Amino acid sequence: MPEMNEGPVNQSHMIETTDCLEAVGIFRGWKNFFFLLVVICLVLVQASFWLVNLGIVEIPPAPTTPLTELEAVGVAAAETVSQANEALTPAAPVRKKMRLPLLEKLTWEHVRRTIELVDGVLILTAGLFCLAMFFSLMVSLIGRLGGISHIARAFFLSLIMFVLVVPWQELIGSSVIGVAYTPAELAKWVSGDGSGVMHSVLYYLRFSGYWFLVVLLAIMSQARSARWTKAILRRLEII
Repeated sequence: MPEMNEGPVNQSHMIETTDCLEAVGIFRGWKNFFFLLVVICLVLVQASFWLVNLGIVEIPPAPTTPLTELEAVGVAAAETVSQANEALTPAAPVRKKMRLPLLEKLTWEHVRRTIELVDGVLILTAGLFCLAMFFSLMVSLIGRLGGISHIARAFFLSLIMFVLVVPWQELIGSSVIGVAYTPAELAKWVSGDGSGVMHSVLYYLRFSGYWFLVVLLAIMSQARSARWTKAILRRLEII
């Protein structure tokens, strides 16, 4: 009797394995698609920062409240004195701003809209990328496909990446910040009065160092998931 039941059991197991492999193929395709979108969004976020940081795109001055007649007279007098002092002192060297012919038509409004759009897409796709990793882990566990160590590491790396992407400073007003930033935050940092080595270090860590860490986590997660796929194929003796 055990020998007679062996055939149906093996056939049922093969059907379950085939179903799991089909699910893996679907999640793998969507995972790769979300990874590509995350990378594109991260590149656009970093490009927006450097366009403003290098002076290619200038931030317009904040609108000022109208002055009273007495305040206007005082401001005019102060400007007259300032101009007289500038005429007596040698002119300071003017810092040249980088100009690229292909980017001269870009304005702050273009950058602002790009940041707002990319922020939403980045947060959404990073979350979906992490979710695809989670479902891949579940399929691998339920179907006993193997490669659990690879997909588990890939999932946790993608989860950390997603947490670091979310702009917590805007959601809960905490001191913890995310890679995603608003145009107002970028304008505040670029137009800030801070100076010194420490301010410069924090400035570039905020917009470039933090960004590089998230890119590294995304690449490591994607690489781990690729190893997971190869481990499944080796175990099933497909390759």
